[in-house]
Amino acid sequence: MTFRARHLLGIDHLKPAEITTLLDLAEEYVALNQRTVKHSDALAGMTQINMFFENSTRTQASFELAGKRLGADVMNMAMAHSSVKKGETLIDTALTLNAMHPDLLIVRHPHSGAVNLLAEKVNCAVVNAGDGRHEHPTQALLDALTIRRSKGRLHRLTIAICGDIAHSRVARSNLILLGKMENRIRLVGPSTLMPSGVAEMGVEIYEDMREGLKDADVVMMLRLQRERMDGGFIPSEREYYHRWGLDAEKLALAAPDAIVMHPGPMNRGVEIDGTIADDINRSVIQDQVEMGVAVRMAALDLLARNLRAERGKAAAGVMV
Repeated sequence: MTFRARHLLGIDHLKPAEITTLLDLAEEYVALNQRTVKHSDALAGMTQINMFFENSTRTQASFELAGKRLGADVMNMAMAHSSVKKGETLIDTALTLNAMHPDLLIVRHPHSGAVNLLAEKVNCAVVNAGDGRHEHPTQALLDALTIRRSKGRLHRLTIAICGDIAHSRVARSNLILLGKMENRIRLVGPSTLMPSGVAEMGVEIYEDMREGLKDADVVMMLRLQRERMDGGFIPSEREYYHRWGLDAEKLALAAPDAIVMHPGPMNRGVEIDGTIADDINRSVIQDQVEMGVAVRMAALDLLARNLRAERGKAAAGVMV
């Protein structure tokens, strides 16, 4: 299996073959998770620490389940009550954790680059569970698996990513991953929510939702991230929904078999109509949640294999 990464900090450093390797292994974990006994010993004897400096429901629960189903000892650190709140620096936290000898560290942080900094200071494998506006690699991977299972392939599709692109680490990771897999990517939304320089990434940009959705195979909606906004990016939620919210009329312009995605949490009636979100014939939103556990199991498994191999080589070097 081709997967050489020591950490999973983003999508950019992954080769297409490594993405495929991870998704193929995730398929095996999808099958495992659908059994009565959902257990593997891939991480037996290993310790996983989940550090979420931002609130999370889906991602944290998903990583916790993934680790436990693989047999790891999993600890969730309550960062809201940690020493960081008492003034401890991120580097001091990393050094403290390193002294506990964890094997896998899962980190979500509000500042871009914070997870990369932690990864430089610890001796374990680190997974980026979302850092600021930077990246959210496992979300892009679970989205890719969902698309591949729904469409039968992960290349040469027309994919419309709609909404708050500027503040979305999910959008950034998906742009990189789907671009690596030779897809046609459209970004759809108001100009105020488009990041500067995004046109240089080889994507198509549409401010008109109807034009952007025309004949699309995949419609990926994004949440308005008001917590990251410091100004008036949209006129009003009502106007936003009218122009860029996904409803039946706009979806009718996409391909007849187009699927609808959303990373959650959803603002129903703002970026997506609740009826569309719940339509089992078009929406794969619940499939995304299911794929999230399998993809994170695959990521932890592959990183653990590389970590064991690295430690094995180091031990052999000491013996010599």
